[in-house]
Amino acid sequence: MEILKLSPVFKDYIWGGTRLRDDFGYDCNIDPVAEGWMLSCHKDGKSTIDGGEFNGEALEDIIEKYGKINVVGTRAADFPYFPVLIKLIDAKDNLSIQVHPDNDYAQRVEHEFGKTEIWYVLDATDDAKLIYGFKEKISSEEFKAAIENNTLMDVLNVVNVKKGDLFFIEAGTVHAIGKGALIAEIQQNSNSTYRVYDYGRVGKDGKPRELHIKKAVDVSKTEPAKYEIKPFGEETKTNGGTAQLLTKCDLFTVNRYVIKSKMIFEADEKSFDHVLVLNGNGAIDNQPFKKGDSFFIPANFGKYEISGDAEILITNI
Repeated sequence: MEILKLSPVFKDYIWGGTRLRDDFGYDCNIDPVAEGWMLSCHKDGKSTIDGGEFNGEALEDIIEKYGKINVVGTRAADFPYFPVLIKLIDAKDNLSIQVHPDNDYAQRVEHEFGKTEIWYVLDATDDAKLIYGFKEKISSEEFKAAIENNTLMDVLNVVNVKKGDLFFIEAGTVHAIGKGALIAEIQQNSNSTYRVYDYGRVGKDGKPRELHIKKAVDVSKTEPAKYEIKPFGEETKTNGGTAQLLTKCDLFTVNRYVIKSKMIFEADEKSFDHVLVLNGNGAIDNQPFKKGDSFFIPANFGKYEISGDAEILITNI
């Protein structure tokens, strides 16, 4: 099977901005442009193929037609669903303070899987901040009281954020992206989100946006996040550029590469590769790409070459 270029799915949540359209050049007619779903087989937004033999078809349909193990890889046997969802997020305003359930709770209550994710910070204003867990361990009762007494911000861990930071957000970690941050998010294939606090904002219907306090208290780990705010590996030189491990867990592995001439990669029988172009221009096996392009390399594709002057993320399972 050929390398598949993907078309993003865009979301117009109220906190979004215009950078995905202005900086990345995406052709979308919604405003604001909060998120671009760059790789998705989720019911709330499915990636389609841009060009080639399967032009216009949903990636999920291609996987079903040719077989999950053949397209997604042998490791897909560990997942009863397509394993990941990859987004670009432009936070012009603060996102709600929220938390995601783990697999057990989400399957029982939401009938889908939980959501562990990472944020890789692509850009941030000087005053950009994120919420990442709690300052110190408290009880669930104290967490609920802080929500009800409007003292929640007193117990949450608010951190300054800069380009290149990485946040590993396990399911159950209370978190929020703050205004001024541009984020690449790699997550489990889930859309289960429980809002804890939303600054009193109203939705498009003019009504306050729904909160999910009971569920949030049920699933939240009311303690400091245990992961450092940095990539898992140091940037190292390779032939043709540099490489850096951003994260590796039992759900997904993400590496960042800066291509200066050309580099060779391989998608073996174990997993697909997903290539997201963060900056620059070049070609993937002679197929031209630009900033913002998204490619799915099927499992067992073998070796492929990326050339040019570009920064990319490669995700696999």
